[in-house]
Formats: sequence, structure tokens, C-alpha cells
Amino acid sequence: MTSLDTAPPPPVPATPPVTGEPFNAAEWLVTRHALATPDKRAITALDLDGSVRTLSYAELDDAVHGFAAALLGAGVRPEERLLLCMGDTPELLTAFLAGLRIGAVPVPVSTMLKPHDIRTLATDSRARLLVLSAEFADLAPAVGGSRDLADVVVLTDGDLPDVPGPRVHAWADFVAAGAHLVGDVAEPYPTTADSPAFWLYTSGTTGTPKGAMHRHGSLRDTAETYARDVLAIGPDDVTFSVAKFFFAYGLGNTMTFPFAVGASTVLDRSRPSPARTAQVLREHRPTLFFAGPTYYAALLSAGLPADTFSGVRACVSAGEAFPAALFERFTSTFGVEMLDGIGSTEMLHIFISGRPGRTRAGATGEIVAGYEARIVDDEGLPVPDGTPGNLYVKGSSAATGYWSRTAVTRRVFQGEWVRTGDTYVRSADGYYSSLGRTDDIIKAGGIWVSPTEVEERLRAHPAVNQAVVVSVPDADGLDKPVGCVVLVAGASAGADDLTAFCREGLAAYKRPRHILVFDELPQTATGKLQRFRIRELAVERLGGAAAPDLTPLTGGA
Repeated sequence: MTSLDTAPPPPVPATPPVTGEPFNAAEWLVTRHALATPDKRAITALDLDGSVRTLSYAELDDAVHGFAAALLGAGVRPEERLLLCMGDTPELLTAFLAGLRIGAVPVPVSTMLKPHDIRTLATDSRARLLVLSAEFADLAPAVGGSRDLADVVVLTDGDLPDVPGPRVHAWADFVAAGAHLVGDVAEPYPTTADSPAFWLYTSGTTGTPKGAMHRHGSLRDTAETYARDVLAIGPDDVTFSVAKFFFAYGLGNTMTFPFAVGASTVLDRSRPSPARTAQVLREHRPTLFFAGPTYYAALLSAGLPADTFSGVRACVSAGEAFPAALFERFTSTFGVEMLDGIGSTEMLHIFISGRPGRTRAGATGEIVAGYEARIVDDEGLPVPDGTPGNLYVKGSSAATGYWSRTAVTRRVFQGEWVRTGDTYVRSADGYYSSLGRTDDIIKAGGIWVSPTEVEERLRAHPAVNQAVVVSVPDADGLDKPVGCVVLVAGASAGADDLTAFCREGLAAYKRPRHILVFDELPQTATGKLQRFRIRELAVERLGGAAAPDLTPLTGGA
């Protein structure tokens, strides 16, 4: 009989026990097509210098294996986080899929972040590795000294940033260093549909960044619900998404949907513009086009030829409600069908959508196969058709919760149901229509904007005493953030000064489109600011409409 001190340690299993049918999303999205149709084009990539690259499924699969091997060589272990702040490039998809292949957790994040934002997310996610494309390399020093970060990889042929703490590599060198381990990733890590796969950060219903955690199976679920039920996507389709990959919406449009069926995608690394979009549509002939209402308004205002969308069989919109008048003007101008929809980071993609041949201007649409929706009052009781209420949704693509956010997870994820934070109404014939948010969070151009964060920035200006940020619709009916301030007695500061101050400390999409100075702001009898009244005053001061904005949902700086 041996003592505890001298007993040999128990054997360490080579792989963890599998409690479900094996399923690895990277294998499903890429490798199976690389085996079946190796020469089929997977990606057409447009670079910043105007050059065009193409990758077949076999070439993409080889790239994924190469980066997966490099991750192993760097010591990345299953479920460790990989922070990806990159333009829409083949390397972004490669890094994401390679992470899935080895059981790690890729976390694509906004390319509109400021240095303090990227540090916050690196710290919150406890990222093991950060990957940046060259145009965002200046963010790297901000993560220096992060406790868990061991490596920074930069997609560049130029000088590498100086980052105190982690090792810094050029992409090519990082991949070359792991080349001897390619054989070790010939088989994917034995994940299942329920295994942790990737996170997407959202400021959603609370205004603070939260990592929504998704499973490997969530990617297949969205492809087998929305992509199949609404888009009827097939291997001959070509997708092009103005919404960038780091959005849940863009991730599905750019990767999940085309790769699920062996179709191809167009990646554009540059910041979108109507002229650039028209060029892509003309030269690369995508059949499915994805954007948000704010960008569709910009396309409509750009005076593009009526045949711009002649090769597109359907346009898809999500991210914010699509005003009926804008919907009708766009479809009548370009003669293409518009499929509006609502999705969320928590649900990964669209769960209520217009259907081909039966869209309705002003209505989001009908429930997507595989999902259920209900509208309830503030007590949680169902309301009859025609009565506004709080929208809840359930479906298999729902996130498992928020990373390290127990209280808000319990508030948003209620059993099988997810609270969307939207007020909706359902017609007797099953069409759902948005009536706006049920809280103070603003959705400007499809991106969540926390009034609190913008207000804190405004109040940090020495001349500002009070600050309230409200949403005001522009001429197309799209909500834009507007700052309303009261100055410190005796201080002077103009709207331009305050706008410049916001520009220095906030990402572009968070900046107020207008800053209005008031002598005082209306309050309740108990001293609380009356946001609804302040919004009325802002609308009145602006003549009923905020200025248009062309930057949201693009991923630009």
C-alpha cells in the first residue's frame, strides 16, 4: 500500500472526454469543402493598395492549418482567448478559423477602438494572444503589461511596434516558427457543438462591454436557420458585406453563410464608401449584399446609377430599424429586393426577417424558422396582437451568457428566452414591427452607443456642468446621438470645441452628431433630468432632424 506522498500521479488523458457528437466549426466551414471542391474559390480579397487576391478552399484550409500550428508553437491552449483587431482580410478569417480548429476562443473586436478600449478588452478577456493588421498596429503599445498576454502578432512587412511585456512577431515569422507542427493539427481539437468557440463583445442593453460567449454549434445553427430559410443561399452565391467581420451580423454574412454551402465571399479591407461599393458590385458581381439602413441611405444619396445592383438578387439590412420611406425609396430606385431583419450579438444573427416576395415596408418581418418570439408587458405577461410590448426571442444560436457578468446574464438570458431590449408589436398576420428601444441605449447606425459613456466624456470638459445625450432622428428617420449640455457658470465653450474634445476620447461612431448648449435642462420635481423632454428640446432646436452620418457599420477609424 502506497502513501499519498509516494503514489504515482494519475495518468493525464491525451484529449478531454467527449460528451457529445464531435463537431468543429472550422472543419465544417472549410476543411470539408477543401476535400470535396479544393479548387473552388472561397475568398476574393481587395486590399488597401487596390490589389486583389483570391484563395480557393484548399488554399484557405492550408492557411488555417499553418496558423493553427503557429498557435500551438506559441503555447496557446484550448479555450484561451485570441484577440483579433484586424481589417477584413483572409488573415482575419484564417486566425479566427485556426483558433476554432485548436479549441481556442477567437475574439474579433472593433477596429474603431481607442487604445484604452483595446486594453480594457484585453484585460477583461484575459487574452493570451493579440493579432493586429498593420493599419491598427498603433494600438499594440496599449496592451503592454497585460497580465495574461504573451504574444502580439502584426500583419505587416514593416517595423513592429514596441510593446512592453509580450513577444511581438510579424505574421509571416510567426507562421514560419510553427511550420514543424502542422502535422499536429491534421485533426481538429475534439470539440462538440456545445464547446466554447468564440466571443463577440457588445455594449448592448447596459452600455458596458460584455463578451457574449458562443458555441461551435451556433455557427451551424445560423446557417441552417436564416441562411437556409430566408436567403436560400447556394454554392453559386457570392456575398459582400459592408458590415465588418467583428459584428455578429458581418461574421455571418462574410464567413458562416458562404462557407456553410461552399460559396464565396468578397472581403474589402478599406473603409466603405458609396463609390467603392459601386466598384465592388460592378467588378466582382456579388449576388447577396449586406449593410444597414444608415449605409443604404448613404448609397441612395450618392446618385449611383439605377443599375448598380443589377447583379444582386437580394439586399439584406439589419442593425437598426429600417424607416418605411427610406425602404421604399431605395427599392424603387435600384429595383432590388430588400430583406430587413433584426438580430443581435446575443443571438448571433437575424431571427425576424422579411421574406423574398413578401416584404412589407415599415415592418421588420416574420419569425425565422428555428426561432420563437414573444411580446410581453412589463409584468412578463403576453400581450395581444397590435399591442406594444417587450420582445423576447429563443433559438439554438443564443449565446451561453456574458463572460464574468453574472447579474446582467441572468437579466438578459432568462431560461431559453433572451430579452432583446426592444419594444415591438406583432400584427394579426404575423409581421413584427419595431417601436424602438425599451431603455436609454442608443443604436446609431446599427452600433450600440451608451449615452452614459458619451456624457462622461462631455462632463470631463472643464467648461461642462451638465450633459445629457439623446437620440434624434435624421432626415431619413435614423437615430443619431445628440449632446445637450449646460456650461459651468462663467465658462465659454462652443459646439466645435466640445466636438473636438469628444473626438479625442471617443470612437468615431460614439461622437455626438450635434452638441447643443442650453441655459438649463428640464428636471423632475425630485431633481432627475427628464430625458424625454430634453429629447423634445433637441428635436425642436434641430428643426426635427439630426445631421446624417455615413460612418457606422463600416468598421472605419
